[in-house]
Amino acid sequence: MTDGNPADLCRQIMAAITEAIVSSASGCGSMLVAYGELLAHDPAYAHRAERVSALTRDIGEVLLQENLDELAINTAIGKVAVHTPCTLQHALGLADLVPELLGRTGFELAQTTDNHLCCGAAGTYSILQASTSERLRDNKLRALTGDAPAVIATANVGCQLHMQVYANVPVVHWIELLDTNN
Repeated sequence: MTDGNPADLCRQIMAAITEAIVSSASGCGSMLVAYGELLAHDPAYAHRAERVSALTRDIGEVLLQENLDELAINTAIGKVAVHTPCTLQHALGLADLVPELLGRTGFELAQTTDNHLCCGAAGTYSILQASTSERLRDNKLRALTGDAPAVIATANVGCQLHMQVYANVPVVHWIELLDTNN
C-alpha cells in the first residue's frame, strides 16, 4: 500500500506488469505512457518505467490490427459523433483512431466541428475552474451535435461523465458501440 505518493503507486503497478498493458481509457493510457518520463531519474525504476511506457497500447491500436469484419455489431443506431479527447489527440497522438475504427466497422459518422478543442473535463479542471469548464463543455456539445447524432462516442471516461449530464443524446465510451450484445 502507498501513502498516496503517485510515484510509489507507479512503482507498485510496474512491479506487477509482466507482458503488456492495453488501456481502454485514454486518460489512464496517457498516464501509463508517461511513466518513462515521470521516473526517468529514479535509478531503481527508470528501466521498468520505460518498459511500461513501451508496452502500453490504447485498445484502439490493438483493434486496428484485428479483422473486425466478423463482429455482429449493430451499426444501425444512427449517426455517431466522435469526441476525440485531448488525451487521445495530444498525449497519445491518436487523433484519428476512433473515427477510423468506427468508420471501418460500418458506423455512420456525424459531421462535427472544432474537433481539436477540449470538452472542459480535464481531470480536476471541471471542479477547480467550473465556469470555464462549463463553457468549454457547452461549446463542445454544440460542435458535436450540429449534425443531429444519435449518440456521442468518446475515449475518455472523464469526458464522458462531464458531457453526458448536459448532452441531449447519450454519451458512451466508443468501445461500447462494438459490443455485439446490443
